[in-house]
Amino acid sequence: MLETLDRSRTDVVLIVDDVPDNLSLLHDALDEAGYTVLVATHGEAALQRASQMVPDIILLDAVMPGMDGFEVARRLKATAETSHIPIVFMTGLSETEHVVAAFQAGGVDYVVKPIRPREVLARIEAHMHSARQARQARNALDAFGHASMTVRVPDGRILWQTPLARKLMQAFFDVPETAAPAELADWLRLHAPRMAQAIERGEAPPLPPAWVVNQGSRRLSFALHQPTGEDEWLLVMQESSDQAAMEALSQEFKLTTREGEVLYWVVKGKTNRDIGDILGSSPATVKKQLEHIFAKLGVETRTAAAGLAMSRVGQLKAR
Repeated sequence: MLETLDRSRTDVVLIVDDVPDNLSLLHDALDEAGYTVLVATHGEAALQRASQMVPDIILLDAVMPGMDGFEVARRLKATAETSHIPIVFMTGLSETEHVVAAFQAGGVDYVVKPIRPREVLARIEAHMHSARQARQARNALDAFGHASMTVRVPDGRILWQTPLARKLMQAFFDVPETAAPAELADWLRLHAPRMAQAIERGEAPPLPPAWVVNQGSRRLSFALHQPTGEDEWLLVMQESSDQAAMEALSQEFKLTTREGEVLYWVVKGKTNRDIGDILGSSPATVKKQLEHIFAKLGVETRTAAAGLAMSRVGQLKAR
């Protein structure tokens, strides 16, 4: 169960190091700078603290007994709840292979020991600013029903996702939390490179058609939004349903609930007999309801009614 902290007042930093002197030095510097500081002295404790508290950033010692920092980072990045957290490695190993290993494990930066608190604070603030902006953007999208997530294009790995995105993915797909469905990954590999090339040339990127998955009357659409890193893209998704569309039509044209349902199926190209079968009424009843709908819309044919409905609902979605 996740513990809660007041993130409006302070940012939370988790320090992971098996050396008490390093923990004390960093704790004091970060606490004085106004951060809420959590500590862990080994890898298992780090994973537990990160899962419980979901810190805003992690300072992670690369070399520890037992589970080293590289493995801790890989496990954090493989878990949906913690995959978005920036990780800054602390290491006395400055050889190229260790620096590469840190980034391959999911780190965004590294500092070399012996620790210099002012340098660490500067690095943290730079990454916290980006993380704070990303968090605010994700929360805003969720609040308006537009879930979002970042996916790595080559392998379809989900790097982070908002709570609403996680809920929708679990509802529509039977896949691991950190993996995009194969069809979505294929769609990304097809369209993301074209958009990236256009952006590099300074051109307006060609927007591909949304990728849509249906589940009964519910639909989930995915749209490419923008690149967030090399081979990483922000996807925005939105759920829609037959019922929501019917309610929108009823409200927009001041129709009864049943009239809204009839108009919706007219837009879908259904005949009076089809609509009667769907709604459990006779074709004659549907015909009578259509006459009322035509009068309210100021049209004379079902083609005109369908065209007006599609146009008006499209305008509503654009608002």
